[in-house]
Amino acid sequence: MTSRPPVPPFTLETAVQKVRMAEDAWNTRDPQRVSLAYTEDSKWRNRSEFINGREQIVAFLTRKWNKELEYRLIKELWAFENNRIAVRFAYEWHDDSGNWYRSYGNENWEFDADGLMATRWASINDLPISNEERKYHWDVSKPRPADHPGLSDLGL
Repeated sequence: MTSRPPVPPFTLETAVQKVRMAEDAWNTRDPQRVSLAYTEDSKWRNRSEFINGREQIVAFLTRKWNKELEYRLIKELWAFENNRIAVRFAYEWHDDSGNWYRSYGNENWEFDADGLMATRWASINDLPISNEERKYHWDVSKPRPADHPGLSDLGL
């Protein structure tokens, strides 16, 4: 069994750390790397799709990032208690025709004692945006810079 600190029960500091670690991992757009933060039998609901286990997580994320190009994500802690964390997020991406979108959502996470995510329930909505409306401009090959505004700072 692999441990993924910080582990529950979460404090404000460790919950914020866990959220930023998830954001940074997802911004790599590396399905295999991202899947290692989840239990072998992790259960997800992502929009209307139900995903079970790491193999399905990898397949889902591969499809996702083949469609959602130049994906950049910001997550923000919403609430936490014991082994659960709630986040809100927004990410920007474009399709293969160059149409830009901002996708907004909320996630509810539940972790096992080793700090691996056992459940992830995500609700997401997409908003078409123009190139001029984009707010995320950091180098897509790197994590969001520490001095880049977060969701609340951006009014999102």
